[in-house]
Amino acid sequence: MGNRGGCLHRPDKSLGRRRWVSRQWICCELAFRGRHRQVMAPGRYTELFFLDEATALAAGHRPCFECRRADALAFATLWAEAEGRAGRADAAHMDTVLHGERLGPGGSKRTHRLRLGKLPAGTIVRVEDRPHLIAGGDLLTWTPDGYLAGAHLGPDRAVDVLTPPRIVELLRLGLRPRLHQTALTPLEDRESDLPLRPARGH
Repeated sequence: MGNRGGCLHRPDKSLGRRRWVSRQWICCELAFRGRHRQVMAPGRYTELFFLDEATALAAGHRPCFECRRADALAFATLWAEAEGRAGRADAAHMDTVLHGERLGPGGSKRTHRLRLGKLPAGTIVRVEDRPHLIAGGDLLTWTPDGYLAGAHLGPDRAVDVLTPPRIVELLRLGLRPRLHQTALTPLEDRESDLPLRPARGH
């Protein structure tokens, strides 16, 4: 679960036009210290639910420093390492960088074009207009209910990267997001998706 800094919904729980309130886009635990709350309570922040952490990271969210403190500290430490310094990055700095990397013109989703061979496991990319998770040497097709078998494409295949560049770097440095259980299903037991066409050239 996560939020984007405030209330995005109307009193009838329908979404308004805004898609964020602040640069603090965080990813939280579903359960924390026995707290119970009404989803989309009037005037409270709008809860966002993700298939898994890889999905939240691809959307540009970072771990919450309250309910996921250990994960947030590890994330901030890797961030500082990616910038070539010791210690941990602070939340405001990370939020500023991520906000520039996740949003395109008019608030659209910003993507980045790279070759598959340059991307670490845990990255989510778009291939043939569908999102896919990089899992080892394979691509798993993302769906709202879990991952389906995708295809093995060559390392020179260029794809649109949905995960922001800085988070891709953290994945390369060892960040391991929590994945939906279907991402751990052996390929031979996985439900098949429509096959992707083999990569030809770039």
